[in-house]
Amino acid sequence: MRVLFFAQLQDVTGCAATDLASPSPLDREQLWAMLLEKFPGLMAHRGNVRLARNWEYADAETRFGDGDEVALIPPVSGG
Repeated sequence: MRVLFFAQLQDVTGCAATDLASPSPLDREQLWAMLLEKFPGLMAHRGNVRLARNWEYADAETRFGDGDEVALIPPVSGG
């Protein structure tokens, strides 16, 4: 799966995107475990980040697989 990082998450990870491979679909907790193993700095942002799969916000039932595009979306502020 392709994982996209936006805003300050690019600074934390040092990249705009990464590829993750999984032999089977992952639930949200399994996905976070893989991401935190690769990018431990994401832990400080986990509580504020929304996950999206294929352009739709993910919920607790969402499964993430190899063909998916996953976005980590931090809170947005503006004026």
